[in-house]
Amino acid sequence: MKLNAQRSYICLLAILAGMVALSATMLGQNGDSPDLNLGNISTVQSQNAASPELNLGTIVGTVVDVNGDTVPNASIVLASSDANDRRTAAANGNGYFEFHDLKPGVPYHLSINAEGFSEWSSPVITLDPGQFKILTGIQLQIQLARTTINVTQTPEEVATEQVKVEETQRVMGIIPNFYVAYEPDPVPLTAKLKFQLALRLASDPITGLGVAFLSAVQQAGDTPDYGQGAEGFGKRYGANAADGFSDIIIGGAILPSLLHQDPRYFYQGTGTKKSRFRHALAHPFICRGDKGNWMPNYSSLGGDLASSAISNLYYPQTNRGTTLVFTNFAINTAERVATSLAQEFVLRSIHLPSRSSK
Repeated sequence: MKLNAQRSYICLLAILAGMVALSATMLGQNGDSPDLNLGNISTVQSQNAASPELNLGTIVGTVVDVNGDTVPNASIVLASSDANDRRTAAANGNGYFEFHDLKPGVPYHLSINAEGFSEWSSPVITLDPGQFKILTGIQLQIQLARTTINVTQTPEEVATEQVKVEETQRVMGIIPNFYVAYEPDPVPLTAKLKFQLALRLASDPITGLGVAFLSAVQQAGDTPDYGQGAEGFGKRYGANAADGFSDIIIGGAILPSLLHQDPRYFYQGTGTKKSRFRHALAHPFICRGDKGNWMPNYSSLGGDLASSAISNLYYPQTNRGTTLVFTNFAINTAERVATSLAQEFVLRSIHLPSRSSK
């Protein structure tokens, strides 16, 4: 009996020892599991913390011109709706550039400038999370040169153009009418232009025909006392040519240059007929100065008087004297009055060439 009891105790102890060993083993396994689970949670949290960086995008591109050649050192500006989010870069020697760490979903706008080229602007660029975008279609146009030229003319150049126009003015396209200015505010003539205009009138073929016509009329009236025949006509022609030339040169060039007066008639064309009549009637006695002021017409009156006085040198002895001088002076002055009235009311309407200044 005792032996059986001992055996029973030994078996019980063995069973208890086995149970203790088994519990220890199980406890050891259960102790490792919590540590492993905590490690997995930590790893997931670390990956979630890094994900914003993985979502940022990149834009790269190459700047070229219309011929496909790269444009180095171009200036690139990347801007967004956020005024603080503005970046700049410079293309390298191959025209390449890049922008990193760009936020997804944000509208970006790219502008590129390079010397000698027009500015290039991109459409709106919006990146997806983590997108690497290669920007294509960047093609700079050669900048068109803009040249501004301010064309100005000196008063002398303007006056020269005006005289060129005036030298084309002819009544009915035939009779010279050079000494009238139709411009509302013509530029004063230089001394050179005054002599040019005078010589142009004196040498005009129609002027010579006018002298011949006057000489024929005098031949018919047997005045001055040069006699008849070809010799008499020749003397009359020479005297009339000398009268006209001296009057034109002295009254149209020499005195106007010395006295700074304008020898032309200034067409009024507007206002009442009465005011226009007074304007024309006064012209032989009042003229316009080179500074635009009005003054006594010493040039016209002096030219007529001087020409009449010079005629005493070549007229026949029977036609010389004070009477001849003042008679010719009065005739010339009356002719100027009549011509001025014709200029104001008649002659412009029968001009054929254009009268406007170029």
